[in-house]
Amino acid sequence: MIAAPSRLAGVRHAGEVSSTQAGSPDPSEWTWDSSLYAGSASYYAVGRVPYPAAVAEALVAPLELDGSGRLLDVGCGPGSLTLLLAPYFAEAVGVDADADMLAEAARLAERQKIRNVSWRHLRGEELPADLPPVRVVTFAQSFHWMDRPRVAAAARSMLVPDGAVVHVHATTHEGVDADVDLPHPRPPRQAITRLVQAYLGPARRAGRGVLPSRTGGDEDTIYRAAGFIGPQRLEVAGRTVNRTTEEVVASIYSLSSSAPHLFGDRLQEFDGELRELLTAASDDGWFSEWMRSISLDIWR
Repeated sequence: MIAAPSRLAGVRHAGEVSSTQAGSPDPSEWTWDSSLYAGSASYYAVGRVPYPAAVAEALVAPLELDGSGRLLDVGCGPGSLTLLLAPYFAEAVGVDADADMLAEAARLAERQKIRNVSWRHLRGEELPADLPPVRVVTFAQSFHWMDRPRVAAAARSMLVPDGAVVHVHATTHEGVDADVDLPHPRPPRQAITRLVQAYLGPARRAGRGVLPSRTGGDEDTIYRAAGFIGPQRLEVAGRTVNRTTEEVVASIYSLSSSAPHLFGDRLQEFDGELRELLTAASDDGWFSEWMRSISLDIWR
């Protein structure tokens, strides 16, 4: 269970303002800053749909995973992928730029009794830092936030012979429209987007700035320029998931574009309106979504 609205009121980090208090920054000037996911860590763990076991199972044969070697998960967040893959390695290391995400990852590792994982507070651009060589490097919904050519080159330099990078293409905060029967109503995602924009403005927020219309893309060119060959693409089928109101609320606060700190002293007000939308959309507080397939690109 995540925090009730009354506990969310007034969350703000020093020096940060919402777009209701200041003009929107120029998206062409956006650069990474440490407030990108400020306040989102606990919501991320609740609001993002877990990677299915099929993701790990799909990688076992092509990567010859046998419980040996070291995994490095770059931009690991609260360990969503790290903890799923850790049992297939002798050691796993998760690195992230957000200390709160790493604290949440450590808490979840302890709860799941996964003992072969360590966590490092690092940006991808700081790699290889003092880390030892690794057998597999993973990027799961993280690579687009980084200086990608620099980080891809660092990842390649850290691999042991026959090592590989796995780039995970996935969307875990929400489902997609699909012609499938669902046991519960879909979350009113378009109405939620309009509500967020009513509070934060039409430009997509990210940390102290706003993002251009597109992030990421051209990963193939970047990986090949760094010396990788591939990719070998694996697909994990989409599936239906059932979600509670609290999980849908958390999915909103798990996003950099609607992280709690962005709402400033209007967070409680926004939270109340968000919950009203969800109550109107589902009598019993349950929702269903179809999660799109997950693509796994293996680069060697």
